[in-house]
Amino acid sequence: MTRVLAVVLGVFVGMGLYTFTYGQGFSYLSSDPRACVNCHIMQDEYDSWQKGTHHAAARCVDCHLPHSFIPKYIAKADEGWRHSKAFTLQNFHEPIQITPHDSQILQNNCVRCHGDFVHAILGDATDRPEDAVRCVHCHHGAGHGVRE
Repeated sequence: MTRVLAVVLGVFVGMGLYTFTYGQGFSYLSSDPRACVNCHIMQDEYDSWQKGTHHAAARCVDCHLPHSFIPKYIAKADEGWRHSKAFTLQNFHEPIQITPHDSQILQNNCVRCHGDFVHAILGDATDRPEDAVRCVHCHHGAGHGVRE
């Protein structure tokens, strides 16, 4: 019984390591925007970011992940799991769509960088983020530029 368990565990670990290596898993631990295009579905987002207004000032992680160390890596793990599962099972929406949770991270990062500039617009909504006007409501092309 112990040998069977060891073989099953070995196969599981081996497949996991192979998949992680094949999927360039270590690249996702960096903040290099090219890691986002390891998956073909992100190519349009990467291309439009290169043409967008934030290209010189912000990378993908600056807008799409929390900036605190632990929440950042929790979000990376969550997104990595969801993205790898969706890509493996081929059950993702094209074009890719942001989740409500990730949308809130994006909004928080907009306000973090532009808070002094948008304080008059947001007013008391900073205490109630769900009531705030989303920056991307008007500035939908700010991070990625206009889509062709």
